[in-house]
Amino acid sequence: MDTSKRKIIFSHEEIQKEVQRLGQEIHKDYLGEKLLVISLLKGSFIFAADLIRAIEGDVQIEFMTTSSYGHGEASTGEVKIVTDLSVDIQGRHVLVVDDIVDSGLTMSVILKHLQEANPASLKSCVLLDKPERRIVKILPDYCGFVIPDLFIVGYGLNYGDYFRNVPYIFSFIQDEEA
Repeated sequence: MDTSKRKIIFSHEEIQKEVQRLGQEIHKDYLGEKLLVISLLKGSFIFAADLIRAIEGDVQIEFMTTSSYGHGEASTGEVKIVTDLSVDIQGRHVLVVDDIVDSGLTMSVILKHLQEANPASLKSCVLLDKPERRIVKILPDYCGFVIPDLFIVGYGLNYGDYFRNVPYIFSFIQDEEA
């Protein structure tokens, strides 16, 4: 794949505007409550960092590492919890943050896993939703953008462990698209 030709899908400014909107919505829903945000690594760390700064109030962040993609463009179909939480979430308001939900497998497995720890509430937030790829019935509680079935990179999303640092979201342009 030629990684030099790019089509910007969402600019840095568009992403930041949407992150602010999400932060305000989450703030309203958890007004007066302490919120535990769980960022699913590695993909969501940039989105989660911007999101927690957009949420007013008492916010704590923790991390879980999951794996279902390896180094390819499609999910392997098997979700692994590589690093679990090191805090007790019983009785707490928990928001799981991920960069994208497509097949729904990762979010479904994580929510089921966390529900077993008896949180006071458990919701999900994703920057990107790709419903055309869904194989598990799941709808994020908070969602930035709904996108078609397109391979995207940037703003935390990687291709071969690269491009996470790009401040916008893009797709690679194939020669026939140029």
